[in-house]
Amino acid sequence: MAQEAVNPEEQVVLGEEVNHVRLITLNRPRQLNVISLKVVSLLAQYLEKWEKDDDAELVIIKANDSCLEVVYRMYWLCYHIHTYKKTQVALVHGIAMGGGATLMVPLKFSVVTEKTVFSVPEASIGFHTDCSLSYILSHLPGHLGEYLALTGARLNGKELIAAGMATHFVPSEKLPELEEHLVSLNSGDEHEVKSMIEEFSLNVQIDNESILHKHSTINKCFSKDSVEEIIKSFEAEASNAGNGWIGAVLKRLKISSPTGLKITFRSIREGRKQTLPECLKKEFRITMNTLRTTISSDVYEGIRALNIDKDNSPKWDPPTLGKVSSEKVDLVFQPFKMDFELQIPEKKECRAKSFKSLGLVLISNE
Repeated sequence: MAQEAVNPEEQVVLGEEVNHVRLITLNRPRQLNVISLKVVSLLAQYLEKWEKDDDAELVIIKANDSCLEVVYRMYWLCYHIHTYKKTQVALVHGIAMGGGATLMVPLKFSVVTEKTVFSVPEASIGFHTDCSLSYILSHLPGHLGEYLALTGARLNGKELIAAGMATHFVPSEKLPELEEHLVSLNSGDEHEVKSMIEEFSLNVQIDNESILHKHSTINKCFSKDSVEEIIKSFEAEASNAGNGWIGAVLKRLKISSPTGLKITFRSIREGRKQTLPECLKKEFRITMNTLRTTISSDVYEGIRALNIDKDNSPKWDPPTLGKVSSEKVDLVFQPFKMDFELQIPEKKECRAKSFKSLGLVLISNE
């Protein structure tokens, strides 16, 4: 989890109660609302308090003029968000990056704007898609999940709607008014909340150049059984007419952490057959073993190269995919002793949207 200095007087999370509506605001815009231990603790306190409050019917989570950054090891909170009993609305105006998307995708209503950007870049720096994202991405149609997880490609608000990862598109200038109306609604009734959001939402279509129009190529290449095979297939497709977009994606793949790519690929593939609790327990193991440098210190080298020294020249260890053996990858997936395993229920119903049933609303340009 992110570690950073916190001003004791700074209110990093704001909670507000307005009649039957409850609002949570991430309040560290200068720090891009990085999820810290204090933030996770306060989020949990509010959510647990309001879930037991009969007067609380609608919960709105938002951030003050900022991004949602990478979230580490808040798996128990992720599970709580996925299975929360009250009506939740996410108002996402900015970047939902990495684990921060957990505060958007699982909610019953996820509202995005023309300024919303989704990305999962963890694999590139030697980490993995965490905080329930191996569950979310593996349940997307086709092999879009593998593509997003391995390449760190970005999706805008329109694309999130098309991919089933958001429910409504509202122009950014209308977002404050929508929030006011949701508060005035003073109800958590799903039908009433949905109707209110729909009064502000627009029907949108993805742009002609959207990566989602390339789903045939993505499915063909990212359905392979290894990262090496994916790259080889992708290279072969790059020479075909109309596939100029592949070059930049290949470049990102080839400079990414080989260890991060292999761990992430396996996690997504396993997620296709796992329940939400199983995915979260697996991700917790991977995170702990990654931070302990069980097989590689790439995550720290990636952070150094991209975020601290900013030389953009990470020295990966091992340096190539071929040197990241299956036996090494196995080590970060091994269960812990029972006392150290993530303790969450096994059979509680997940409220996340059904991505497979929604499907992709696409028109192929290929």
